[in-house]
Amino acid sequence: MRMTVIGTGYVGTVHAACMADIGHQVLGLDIDAERIASLAAGRAPIHESGLDELLARTVASGRLRFSTSLAEGAAFAKTHFLCVGTPQRPDSKAADLRYVDAVVDGLAPHLLPGSLIVGKSTVPVGTAARLAERLAGTTPETEVAWNPEFLREGSAVQDTMRPERLVVGVTSRHAEAVLRNIYAPMIATGVPFFSTDPATAELVKVAANSFLATKISFINAMAEVCDAAGADASRLARAIGADSRIGPRFLEPGLGFGGSCFPKDIRAFAARAEEIGAGEAVVFLQEVDRINTRQRSRTVDAARELLGGSFTGRSIAVLGAAFKPGSDDIRDSPALAVAAALHQQGATVRMHDPQALDNARAVHPELSYALDIDKACEDADLVLHLTNWPEYRDIDPSALAAVVHDPVLLDARNSLDLPSWSAAGWRVHAPGRPRLAPAGPAPVKAGAVSGGAS
Repeated sequence: MRMTVIGTGYVGTVHAACMADIGHQVLGLDIDAERIASLAAGRAPIHESGLDELLARTVASGRLRFSTSLAEGAAFAKTHFLCVGTPQRPDSKAADLRYVDAVVDGLAPHLLPGSLIVGKSTVPVGTAARLAERLAGTTPETEVAWNPEFLREGSAVQDTMRPERLVVGVTSRHAEAVLRNIYAPMIATGVPFFSTDPATAELVKVAANSFLATKISFINAMAEVCDAAGADASRLARAIGADSRIGPRFLEPGLGFGGSCFPKDIRAFAARAEEIGAGEAVVFLQEVDRINTRQRSRTVDAARELLGGSFTGRSIAVLGAAFKPGSDDIRDSPALAVAAALHQQGATVRMHDPQALDNARAVHPELSYALDIDKACEDADLVLHLTNWPEYRDIDPSALAAVVHDPVLLDARNSLDLPSWSAAGWRVHAPGRPRLAPAGPAPVKAGAVSGGAS
């Protein structure tokens, strides 16, 4: 089939390349001419596992092209996937739909009869109906459907090619048939296909994100209680996660969530629920948000305590800048927020990240950055683990102990092998877990530290 993908950010680039790879003819559209030129040359604008190779292959095949012209896109196909951003509004917690509206208004004069606009952007419930009404006066034969994405940064290509489910919100059998045809290769492998009305499809995405965010904030709240009670939140999480009704995923106590989805999505969901008279039903999301944000200040407080009550004149190594591993995305990154707060309170901060240093430096040039883990940790009074990249789990704690000034570790992601660090002479702390004193002497001679930047 022929289709356009409008918006070549994270979701749009991945969707366009994957749709071309399964055999469709795809035209990617964006107003950013520089980005379009890069994509047309087969270069991805983001770091995402497998995307560079996929993009180069589909562009070379001729099935994937790019343009800045909505008129060209409207003439090229009748099916248009809408993948533009819906950030939080600057004056409220609601979603900013100006980019969605601009695309629809720009397409409307050029659409072919019988066109289908398929939204993938995360939007407030009722958006599809509003857009359909908006188009009715200019393009009466056009339909609007919603097909939310459930991508995880770091595994977005896999999530598109082998999704856990497909959800479409449609108002006609024709629209459902078009989408079934587009996703036929996935459906043939047994991927569940849920066809519903647009409002339900819109709610599926924000409801899923809200549930996962709640689960993360719940275990972080329990970690706070464990800190006060002298209990172990990691063992607590494993025990309650063994209950099949609860499950172990998203029950890792730590620094909390960030990125471009969870924070703004739960805020926009609560704002929209208030608008339609259901605000009381989701008031708990305000506390979910507060608990999550509090993890950052709690991490800063824990770091200050480990350094004797002051950051002045102290050197801190920060491992991780991206909001999660497998990505160079620093949007609402808890790691970067903590690093900036440490600097503002007097610490000398040196950061390492396998992929996100350039993005971090552009936003926080006042911080120091190192391409190698040992350089980041050289003469540090404290090492903070803030993004759980696999490179950090491969560190030899004995070798690193000889690099730092004082072997003190704050594992804010609760994912390192803390007993091995303690055995190597480190004082160790992680949220919700008893502190570990050094169980052995730190080595004197410096050694190699694995995990340089790529």
